[in-house]
Amino acid sequence: MDWNATLPGIPVMSAWRGVSDFLVEVGGSHEVRRLEPALDAIARLESRGLIVTARSDVDGADFVSRCFYPSMGIPEDPVTGSAHCTLASFWSPRLGRTQLVGDQLSRRTGRVRVRVDGDRVHLAGQAVTVLRGDFVDL
Repeated sequence: MDWNATLPGIPVMSAWRGVSDFLVEVGGSHEVRRLEPALDAIARLESRGLIVTARSDVDGADFVSRCFYPSMGIPEDPVTGSAHCTLASFWSPRLGRTQLVGDQLSRRTGRVRVRVDGDRVHLAGQAVTVLRGDFVDL
């Protein structure tokens, strides 16, 4: 994989393939913040999308991330619960803890608390209701 073309100007420390996404670790929070990825290259990945992560320099957070899903019509997802399942599984053994806090550094930003419990990851955080509805039996 040519990560230099996908993440121009950002050195990649490691790259992994998760169940649905690629996960790329970079050197620090500042690199995640200034990232301007090649969305066309991400759209061509044989995955749902790309998660970029680093250890946090943000007070109260253990790791930071940004998530890109251009092939799904979402150039950058502002706060991605499913990606935090992958991130929890990645960071928990590296940081030696099962309870962590991640900050997604999209323009909107979001903080997600994660807890690894065996083969499960529990997520917690604030949410905004954008749609209400009822299921009807037809």
